[in-house]
Amino acid sequence: MKDHLVKAVADGVRVYAAVTTDLVNEAIRRHDCYPVAAAALGRTMTGALLFAANLKNKEAVTITFDGHGPLGKVTADAVPEGFVRGAVGNPHVNLPLNAKGKIDVGGGVGADGMVTVTRFTGLRNPVTGSTALTDGEIADDLTKYLYDSEQTPSSVGLGVLVDPDFRCIGAGGFLLQPLPDATEETIGQLEDNLSHVQSVSHLVEQGLDAKGIIAELLRGFAVDYLTTTDLAFRCTCSKQRISEVLLSLGLNDLKSLVEDGKAEVVCHFCGERYAFTGEELQVLYEKAAAQR
Repeated sequence: MKDHLVKAVADGVRVYAAVTTDLVNEAIRRHDCYPVAAAALGRTMTGALLFAANLKNKEAVTITFDGHGPLGKVTADAVPEGFVRGAVGNPHVNLPLNAKGKIDVGGGVGADGMVTVTRFTGLRNPVTGSTALTDGEIADDLTKYLYDSEQTPSSVGLGVLVDPDFRCIGAGGFLLQPLPDATEETIGQLEDNLSHVQSVSHLVEQGLDAKGIIAELLRGFAVDYLTTTDLAFRCTCSKQRISEVLLSLGLNDLKSLVEDGKAEVVCHFCGERYAFTGEELQVLYEKAAAQR
């Protein structure tokens, strides 16, 4: 089953659901993530895709968790076209299972900090909001963010299952929001459904697609399934973009690289390596000098 996101509405409610197993495995491969990092990064990337789903094309969202835990910062960028990238500060964190016998994402992320959401909507300045973390488990923190910072009552569910070989065997998530015209009966039915639904990662492991997840969430509702978007891990880096970063360095730093005769730059978000020869660095140095 390819990664995908489905939008749907029912009487008084809208919901987005996503299956993200493949893109989480791509992030694990690129960053060499241990299970705690894989779960934290996978949940954050899935959450970013769900947040991006209500943006317009060419817009984007960045979500950053900084809970001062051993994982360091966990960040994901996503666009409504279905592409996401992400990074975690310390991918090799290894923690025992938590009291519930599950991967201790909260212990890895920490809860002494903030979650920050930045929406790039074509305005001159991006719109940024943040709120204090509750438990560092990602989903509850994003639910709280939407309520506190954007005054949007929501329920966010996120899950990543990792096997002993550090391979993701099920990942996905949902974002469910009552609409302004939702009745008390509708809200009560939603709360009852949420209290009985299995974790989203187990639903994906069992073979449910995004429509199947929505059907579980909206039992008893007449659901209108809208669009389906393919999802993938994709970074926006390129050698040209890295060259522009090098051009922004001071002349002394560039000259030092020229004297070294070569340089290798690694993208923080995807781990891609870009090699520059001495000749390429000399061209960049001369271009930077001419711009000063």
